[in-house]
Amino acid sequence: MFKKILVANRGEIACRVFRTAKAMGIGTVAVYSDADRDALHVTMADEAVHIGPSASAESYLVIDKIIAACKQTGADAVHPGYGFLSENKAFCQALDAEGIAFIGPGVKAIESMGDKITSKLIAEKAGVNTIPGYTDVVRDAEQAVEISNGIGYPVMLKASAGGGGKGMRVAWNEEECRDGFERATNEARSSFGDDRVFIEKFIQEPRHIEIQVMADSHGNTIYLGERECSIQRRHQKVIEEAPSPFLTPEVRKAMGEQAVALAQAVDYKSAGTVEFIADANMNFYFLEMNTRLQVEHPVTELVTGQDLVELMIRVAAGEKLPLTQDDVKLTGWAMETRVYAEDPFRNFMPSIGRLVRYSPPTGEGVRVDTGVYEGGEVSMFYDPMIAKLITYGKDREEATSRMVDALDAYYIRGVSHNISFLNALMMHPRFAAGQLTTNFIAEEYPDGFSPDLVPQDDPALCVVAAAVINKKFRDRCALISGQLPSYEYSPSNDWIVMTNNGESNYSVSVNTSVEPVVAVLEGKEYTVATDWKLGEPLFKAAINGKQVCIQVDRDGWMIKMFHRGAEKEVVVATPQTAELSRHMLIKEPPDLSRFLLSPMPGLLVKLKVKEGDTVKAGEELAVIEAMKMENSLRALADGVVKVVSAEVGDSLRVDQPIVEFE
Repeated sequence: MFKKILVANRGEIACRVFRTAKAMGIGTVAVYSDADRDALHVTMADEAVHIGPSASAESYLVIDKIIAACKQTGADAVHPGYGFLSENKAFCQALDAEGIAFIGPGVKAIESMGDKITSKLIAEKAGVNTIPGYTDVVRDAEQAVEISNGIGYPVMLKASAGGGGKGMRVAWNEEECRDGFERATNEARSSFGDDRVFIEKFIQEPRHIEIQVMADSHGNTIYLGERECSIQRRHQKVIEEAPSPFLTPEVRKAMGEQAVALAQAVDYKSAGTVEFIADANMNFYFLEMNTRLQVEHPVTELVTGQDLVELMIRVAAGEKLPLTQDDVKLTGWAMETRVYAEDPFRNFMPSIGRLVRYSPPTGEGVRVDTGVYEGGEVSMFYDPMIAKLITYGKDREEATSRMVDALDAYYIRGVSHNISFLNALMMHPRFAAGQLTTNFIAEEYPDGFSPDLVPQDDPALCVVAAAVINKKFRDRCALISGQLPSYEYSPSNDWIVMTNNGESNYSVSVNTSVEPVVAVLEGKEYTVATDWKLGEPLFKAAINGKQVCIQVDRDGWMIKMFHRGAEKEVVVATPQTAELSRHMLIKEPPDLSRFLLSPMPGLLVKLKVKEGDTVKAGEELAVIEAMKMENSLRALADGVVKVVSAEVGDSLRVDQPIVEFE
């Protein structure tokens, strides 16, 4: 067994590998860039080596620096995690030349499966179902159009060396095909240093289902069930679960056997994932094979009881797999949501900054894989993932219920995050019914996400909670001389709860002289049993016997409440104040329609207009690169450029003006 493992990665996956290595009694080594000097993975490891500047191209992607760190610390094995160098054959070869073990598959598997064109040809030869398409490299946009016309729209343009949703574009017509080819090529070049693109038929109403395989160097290959990853946005997985609510045992077996056949065709060893796309009739087709540990591996671990990282380490050390295919049993259900630093109310633009408050959920069946901590920073240089939240239950309903509760209790402040969106997805009736496709988010939220779109099982819960919170706050103030001269403490008070600028008004009476507290809302009585104290961010209570957890932020007399994916701004006032507030003027926001503003922090890589130019609606004005993704900004209306306020190469902040129109 290895004596010391270096993890050539960062963030949550580095922390994840360190946990297993430490449990096995193996020494650990972290590597870090300037931006990660104070990162959690650095503090978790036994040793840490600085490998360069913040940009990954100058640190985590530099093979020589990783090799040097191994030599410096005496690490005899490297786990690559996912991303970065995890599927880089040159890295594998360099480690082998130095006598350092690579905890992953061999060069043959990495090289053949890492290229989507080659992998598709191998899959066909191995008897694996494949999608119709053009498997050679596409020369240019015109050839892309010609090929797509032959296949028939819609088509998917995909980077041959791609992964993680980068270098992928769906085209529904010739214009989108030309534009998609350019975007896919640029992203592929930027992310992978390889701009080759191929084209295949885009399957409509698809479900994304993947098979986890594990193989050793003694000829043993098994599959450990499937994961359904159909809930995606821009080809990035958002929610994963195991098993799939869609597959029959027969189809699961057929998929698993094809995945094993493909792994054996490339002499695979270690953990790997064969991804399939399935249509509504359970016809399934090979997408790609990821020759590494997947982000979503925890759901497989929970339903199989296997530690995939430990199996990878043991296989790399030359051991045989400790189980056979007959030993693999799927028990219970697991869900995973990816918590990102992004703003779902601004088209999911990435967010960066310091985690001013960070409190992950705990409880039975709850697991949090993270690489951050309170006071830490989400950097613009890397993927904006904060954590993976995983829940386990005896069945899908229990796993989902635990996920919803855990998301309610996940408290993050300092950066924008997608927790409201994740909870809205979990609460969606279509998700509960298991009616999933990769188009789910686009179909259910065609105009973007808004918390107003989230149906509440009982809207009264937040109203009652707000009234109780307000009474506790005012009662305390009344006990301090001079704090609230117009308010007299009374065991029971009547309030008007106003939500979202008077959108709805509710009459509530709150009596705190009894235990539990009693609130009467529109004639209905609610008992509120809680030990919540002023200043706590989570209002946990049993309201009429139902356990609730509501996130609470106070801003003056306003209470911002977050529950089950919905967000409410609430003001609790006396009846007299509520009546007077109806006559208050509402301040109109400034008119920013004449400005092109940066929707995210990022790098301005293209600026296609200059002062005096006339632009048409839909015309591309600029391109911003953020988190290795290109984002095209287009004109909403015809206009004339008055002022250009930024230059190519500028690092932009959120809402920074780029162009002003006349």
